[in-house]
Amino acid sequence: MSAATTTAVPGPGGAASRLGWALADSWTMTRRELAHWARQPVAVLVNLVFPVMLLLMFTYLVGGGRGVPGDPTEYLVPGMLALTMAFGLEATMLAVTQDLGKGVIDRFRSMPMVPGAVLVGRSAADMLQSVVSLAVMTGVGYAVGWRWHNGAAAALGAVGLLLLLRFAMLWVGIQLAMVAGRPEMVTAVQILVWPVGFLSNVFATPASMPGWLGAVVEWNPMSATATAVRDLFGNPGGATGSWAAEHAGLLAVLWPVAIIAVFFPLAVRKFARLSR
Repeated sequence: MSAATTTAVPGPGGAASRLGWALADSWTMTRRELAHWARQPVAVLVNLVFPVMLLLMFTYLVGGGRGVPGDPTEYLVPGMLALTMAFGLEATMLAVTQDLGKGVIDRFRSMPMVPGAVLVGRSAADMLQSVVSLAVMTGVGYAVGWRWHNGAAAALGAVGLLLLLRFAMLWVGIQLAMVAGRPEMVTAVQILVWPVGFLSNVFATPASMPGWLGAVVEWNPMSATATAVRDLFGNPGGATGSWAAEHAGLLAVLWPVAIIAVFFPLAVRKFARLSR
């Protein structure tokens, strides 16, 4: 809280001056979110460990990627990376609803700061945590036998698609959190996130499913990202020859962009109307 109060009143300068104030305010709010990591290490650790547990469970106990030529791990790990980007939505919602419940956001709105800095700070910290989570999951995937085969440039492209999906899901979480307004409502969203996450090609190929279900699965935004990431990593994708599978790279960009185009303005508008 004390870090947020150090921002001075923006002056009447030009566009460069206003941009400077916006960046300074946004960085202040980002540092506030990062400071929570040091004060709540258990919560950060849980967010990192949970997807690792899922990966290990489906690798060694449940089984994932069955029916795919080659090592099933190479099919499973890219899908789990995509799933991790979507499952971070609950942590985003919980953080925002806690601030709403404690009146923190109302206090920020009363301060002489750029209004959007609160949302920018939240999103920047969230994306940093997603980068850390991807690094941890990649390391664990490498340890259990997964490899990428298409070089560093393609691997960076895959990471870019994963972070694009995370950025889109981030704004879904922020909007839903402001609509819900209470931490208790996060549980209801969790119940919805799990079916959407599993109704994808993360663990099994659409070809192994009933025809109608496989078609639905292929058009899931998470499936598009998972398939595109597998292609970039050079991992088996269980291609079905459908339009969605053949153009997974395009859909992996279009789906997140469409989600951002819908939920970003909704979140900004909802934030501007809080406490009015």
